[in-house]
Amino acid sequence: MAARPYEVQYLTIHGHRRAFVKMGSGPALVLLHGLGCDHTMWDPVIEKLARRCTVIAPDLLGHGQSDKPRADYSLGGYANGVRDLLTVFGIDRATVVGHSFGGGVAMQFGYQFPERTERMILVAPGGLGPEVSVAVKMIQGFGWDKLMRVLTQPGLRHLGRAGLRVLARSGLPRTRDLAEVAEIYDSWRDARTRFAIRHLVRGVVDWRGQIVTMSDRAYLTEGMPICVVWGNDDPVMPVHHAHNVAALAPQARVEIFPNAGHFPHKDHPERFVKVVRDFLRTTEPSIYDRERIRRLLEVGGSVAVQQAEAGHAPLAPVRQLGRS
Repeated sequence: MAARPYEVQYLTIHGHRRAFVKMGSGPALVLLHGLGCDHTMWDPVIEKLARRCTVIAPDLLGHGQSDKPRADYSLGGYANGVRDLLTVFGIDRATVVGHSFGGGVAMQFGYQFPERTERMILVAPGGLGPEVSVAVKMIQGFGWDKLMRVLTQPGLRHLGRAGLRVLARSGLPRTRDLAEVAEIYDSWRDARTRFAIRHLVRGVVDWRGQIVTMSDRAYLTEGMPICVVWGNDDPVMPVHHAHNVAALAPQARVEIFPNAGHFPHKDHPERFVKVVRDFLRTTEPSIYDRERIRRLLEVGGSVAVQQAEAGHAPLAPVRQLGRS
């Protein structure tokens, strides 16, 4: 394995050690990984992005080299953790990039701390539609932890990991992302990691699909530059969720990468870096206006009440469009 162009650093916040990568100079760019991953998922793009930005890529609590305590694994808790990390660094505002579950954290961060959010870049994020893969739904099931205890025993784990990597190289349909799945599967040998992952998933997914949605708060993103990137062959979060952005945040840019799965930034790193740089170059950071937010909340709340009284779902329904 080639040496990585960065050093992993550590900070203790609220008594828990948190691992992170910080490199480069310029405007702050926070990279938030997805479920079961860590900062290394950004390896194909982090060095290039750091040429023009101060890149911060943490291992979220319960992941990677960060601690895995009995703690708050909610979206709000993770957003607080990102805020605390930026505060320690003396960074007041940042563009937040989130992949998959990290996209949900990025949206939550923008909702909780709009005054600290310059832009959002969402990569195959959760929260834009109900569907999610069956494999993710199974994590919150009753027997998942017991099953993983068996499947992550040394012999079975090594065999399973090798099989996933072989399938990833096979070129068969819907196997593109299995090399990344193999790394996630390997991390589940740690009972503390399984605890964190299970509690995390239970907060955002049930047997019917994703629970948490951007749709009821999307009107607050007015004035917030948003870019959504998706792989056209994503088996985890369906690509048609990207088109829901047209209903939720009409000002957002949507980039669909052909021949890419759930990790478009790894499948096409050069294109991903180009999209991020262009988005940063051609948009102005969001300016927090408390009075504007207050007005939006009043109007949005009134619409929700009126529609609830009329027996309708709050705010505009999400449009389900076909694949691009």
